[in-house]
Amino acid sequence: MKQGTGMAVAVVVVIAAGAGYWFGSHGTDSEGAQRSGAGDTATTAQTGAAPAVKAKKEPKLLYYRNPMGLPDTSQAPKKDSMGMDYIAVYEGEDAGAAVGEVRISTEKIQKLGVRTEAAGLRALGRIVRAAGRIEPDERRLYAISPKFEGYVERLHVNTTGQPVVKGQPLFEVYSPELVSAQREYAIAAQGVEALRAAGGEAQNSMKQLAESSLMRLKNWDISEEQVKVLAKSGETKRTLTFRSPVSGIVTEKKAVQGMRFMPGEALYQIADLSAVWVIADVFEQDIGLVKVGAGATVKINAYPDKEFQGSIAYVYPTLKAETRTIPVRVELANPGQLLKPGMFAQMELVVAAKGPVVTVPVPAVIHSGTKEIVLVQKGEGRFEPRAVKLGARNDDYVEVREGVADGELVVVTANFLIDAESNLKAAVSGFSAAAQEATPKAGPAAQQAAPATAQGTDHRAEGKLDAIDAKAGTVSITHGPVASLKWPGMTMDFTLANSGLIGYLKPGATIAFTFVERKPGEWVIVKLEGTGASRPAAHQGH
Repeated sequence: MKQGTGMAVAVVVVIAAGAGYWFGSHGTDSEGAQRSGAGDTATTAQTGAAPAVKAKKEPKLLYYRNPMGLPDTSQAPKKDSMGMDYIAVYEGEDAGAAVGEVRISTEKIQKLGVRTEAAGLRALGRIVRAAGRIEPDERRLYAISPKFEGYVERLHVNTTGQPVVKGQPLFEVYSPELVSAQREYAIAAQGVEALRAAGGEAQNSMKQLAESSLMRLKNWDISEEQVKVLAKSGETKRTLTFRSPVSGIVTEKKAVQGMRFMPGEALYQIADLSAVWVIADVFEQDIGLVKVGAGATVKINAYPDKEFQGSIAYVYPTLKAETRTIPVRVELANPGQLLKPGMFAQMELVVAAKGPVVTVPVPAVIHSGTKEIVLVQKGEGRFEPRAVKLGARNDDYVEVREGVADGELVVVTANFLIDAESNLKAAVSGFSAAAQEATPKAGPAAQQAAPATAQGTDHRAEGKLDAIDAKAGTVSITHGPVASLKWPGMTMDFTLANSGLIGYLKPGATIAFTFVERKPGEWVIVKLEGTGASRPAAHQGH
């Protein structure tokens, strides 16, 4: 029994010693373990047992891009022509963004101050604004013009701007014609009285003469009161007093004491300013919203705390070609005569909305010159530029007829900077993979001579300008070898970054140019200049 137990202990000791030797030899000689199949298994077990400690991986710098969004990159830090530093682009910044989208890190979003707002359905009322001026109501203007020849004997109203009331004496006149007409009426009235008992045809004739003389005086604007006094007394007066036919303000006075006047000559002009007009100049594109009878609010600079309410009375049928505006007349009551002719006025006309429409804030729209763009947030740090069609607008919101749906988040601040990121992404999308083969005119052999190359660099070449297609924005160039792309000399087409690069150059000119690959197979010239001896100053894009 003791012999068997000793035997078992010896076997255990031998096994333990062998295991210790095996682990020790494999732990100190990893190369020996990798050379044996059993060593791979042991190493894996040892690695799994040890705690995994990984250092934080720093993002890989890809390249530096132009800060203005031009398709120009660099492998080293540099500045552009305006002294702005190129922006570093790291690996993974554009990862996860779909085609046409731009992805921006959370840190960059915070730095830019990006703010979004949901597009929503709103009844978009619009306000039409127009500058105008206060003018007197033309229907309340009165000219005092005697219908006979005479002289101004005395002035009762002798200053311009003086207020008058209806029936107030204005001036006294002497006229030989007026005196004769009075005498004729007085004699005819006495004759009627003398022939009252006689009757017959003689009395009728005298009545007609008296009535004719009286009508003559009335046609000369002699007041009814003065006519009654003349008829009652029968006395002829040397002068007669002219009275104001209306209450208002004397806006013009030509009468001077002692002057002679002719029939029809205007001696006074009086304006009733209890109601006035506002003549507002509405822009051509807004005139379709202006309707007769619509209410309008008028603000006057002299009274910033007051608003005057009126209504559109008339839309004039003519347009002022110099200002592309159409006059609109607003009628206003003028209690207290606060509104003075000639004052500057600002008219506001509220146009009712037709119904709820999809709207976005006005700052959300980027106007590129040929189209309008709105940036839609697709997710955390992902933005999609969309072309939209706009409709009516007010001070805060604009209608979006196509391009954005109700509830979608749109960028309202820093959208210009994000749009620049989007344009840059489109411009350098070809830099993320190997270059595609060029499409030269020199045939298949030349096409095969365009191998893949690392992206993110500028390529330079010299050659001859063969043709210019200004409409398509392209040029045809026969150039020499391009070392950075390992191209041989060939003839091929290039796209111009902007039309101003051509400058003075003509077909046949010897040139030097710099180009980049904007997307696979599309080569874009970003700098172009002539190399002839008599060339002018170099033209280049910015």
